[in-house]
Amino acid sequence: MKRVVACLPIVFSFFFAFMVNAQEKETLVLIDTDMGKIKVRLFNETPLHRDNFIKNVNDRLYDGLLFHRVIRQFMIQGGDTESKNALPEVHLGEGDLGYTVPAEFVFPRYFHKRGMLCAARTGDGENPEKASSASQFYIVTGKHFTGMDLDKIEKNEGKSFTPEQRKAYMEEGGTPHLDGNYTVFGEVVSGMKAVDKIQFSPVGNEDRPLKNIKIKSMTIVRK
Repeated sequence: MKRVVACLPIVFSFFFAFMVNAQEKETLVLIDTDMGKIKVRLFNETPLHRDNFIKNVNDRLYDGLLFHRVIRQFMIQGGDTESKNALPEVHLGEGDLGYTVPAEFVFPRYFHKRGMLCAARTGDGENPEKASSASQFYIVTGKHFTGMDLDKIEKNEGKSFTPEQRKAYMEEGGTPHLDGNYTVFGEVVSGMKAVDKIQFSPVGNEDRPLKNIKIKSMTIVRK
């Protein structure tokens, strides 16, 4: 009996370590596009968005959809459920799944620096809770900001940037004015060259690329 009892703390410690590791393990998603492959990781700290995105990926929802809105030095946006095989003259941006995902702001840890994966949403007028679209997402490209730029945003918008955020916005770039307004739920771990190819594509009305840029597939990957 004593030997069994003595072993219990060791067993529990291994079990606890296993559970912590399992919980901390983040999901990776490979986005295969006409412009190349983009790999993103989903944050466990935004579980509602993580699980919803995983469900969409497993349901093959994104396969064949377009990046329908592209703005240089800002972001690339996709996930409109009505964009598959959409003709050039068709208005896009309204397609969704008929429900929203409650906002999950993990600020200041996760913010709108270059490469972050975020949830699109409707405006504050009809959506004061800042709930996210169930399908539409964007990847931040952004631009570089000076210290004076960030000081001005802090003063005008009542924000307060940490030293880490200021460093990121000045050296990597991003869209700091979106912080606290849209949920950041993942980030690009490889494939920013493909993101840049998309962001610099020629666009027409409503910032839609003149040539369709398709999401060929999205898949959950191990590494």
